[in-house]
Amino acid sequence: MPEIGLGLGGNVGDPAAAIRAALETLPARGIVVTKVSSLYRTAPWGGVPQPDYANACALGRTDLSPLDLLDAIKQLERDLGRVDTLRWGPRVIDIDILYYGDVNYQDERLVIPHRDLLRRAFVLIPLAEIAPDLMIGDVRVSEAARALPAGDVRPWLTSAL
Repeated sequence: MPEIGLGLGGNVGDPAAAIRAALETLPARGIVVTKVSSLYRTAPWGGVPQPDYANACALGRTDLSPLDLLDAIKQLERDLGRVDTLRWGPRVIDIDILYYGDVNYQDERLVIPHRDLLRRAFVLIPLAEIAPDLMIGDVRVSEAARALPAGDVRPWLTSAL
């Protein structure tokens, strides 16, 4: 089973609880969770005014193909109450496939590794916490995380995963 990396976030309702619920439900969807980062509070991305996000990353393994994994994750998001609205807008839960083993994949629905993975501190900081030596292409995750300003990425003070 290939190792996968997932980014989880949300900022509507109780985002920490939504992330916990997603992590608890992933095994029933064919995803074995092996590591989970701490929870971080982050400023919103994309310019839409909204509350801060809770973000975390998880490592896991799955027998699902990349597209079947995407379908399982999108169904989990809907089951947890996600309603698609604005791009980069507020959401109960968002789960992104960050990487899938050493696979490079691209079609209209999915790009692996995630196209913005190495540009987003809110993903790189939690991912570097649990997989500092992970290589995405020729870039070490911990080095990519140090190269970006941490800015608005800080520990979530009221809850832990």
